[in-house]
Amino acid sequence: MAIWLTKDSKVIVQGMTGSEGSKHTRRMLAAGTTVVGGVNPRKAGTTVDFDGTELPVFASVADAMKETGADVTVIFVPPQFTKAAVVEAIDAGIDLAVVITEGVPVHDTAAFWAYNVAQGERTRIIGPNCPGIASPGASNAGIIPADITGSGRIGLVSKSGTLTYQMMYELRDIGFSTCVGIGGDPIIGTTHIDALAAFEADPETDAIVMIGEIGGDAEERAAEFIKANVTKPVVGYIAGFTAPPGKTMGHAGAIISGSAGTADAKKAALEAVGVKVGKTPTETAKLMREIMSGR
Repeated sequence: MAIWLTKDSKVIVQGMTGSEGSKHTRRMLAAGTTVVGGVNPRKAGTTVDFDGTELPVFASVADAMKETGADVTVIFVPPQFTKAAVVEAIDAGIDLAVVITEGVPVHDTAAFWAYNVAQGERTRIIGPNCPGIASPGASNAGIIPADITGSGRIGLVSKSGTLTYQMMYELRDIGFSTCVGIGGDPIIGTTHIDALAAFEADPETDAIVMIGEIGGDAEERAAEFIKANVTKPVVGYIAGFTAPPGKTMGHAGAIISGSAGTADAKKAALEAVGVKVGKTPTETAKLMREIMSGR
């Protein structure tokens, strides 16, 4: 079992005919993902060949869902068109929208996030500025390399795409149920807490790796949630111990203000609720390995 993305998921790609969309559609297909079509109003009615697999192009997400039964969309459109693409997916009522696009204006993200809430949060949004979600051996929606690890019983949620890949590699011999890259922008659709709750409820996830980074208070709020709601072992890593205050480091959300949002503060909050926090990704993987070896 996996969270949100399974072997039965049917995936469409908004922006499938563009350079990034076509490249990663090909990779998703190679990973075994059931990709059933793409969306581009200007090329509706055509098909695209991906190494022998012909995928239809639809005028809208609603049309694609009606014709294929799609329940997941992966969005590869330029930043200026991302809000419209996400709103279209929400209006169509699709279950999961994975927003890969980097550089989406924060006010646009705020707008489509608020719109989704107003519509009853029928659609789960992951991202923007994220690597996507992968359930190894079952399905892969986004840009996460499919050959890093196999399936297993660890759940992974991470703000950082690169650290998602590294942790998958470090624990590749144990494997993962699902790996979720939630993105590092100031406003995101799915949070650490959302993933923690889903992994806690998943009977085939035994333990959880949570990767955070400096800036904001998401990790502190996750610590409070873990204390109250999570019974499974959690290990953590916080990127940015050497970051200078007041500087944005990599992600738009990774900025320290005074003593708030520092790696030390986040580490302390997590350790206070029993989460073991590694000083490096490799040390974090070692902590998880110790937990899994006792199961």
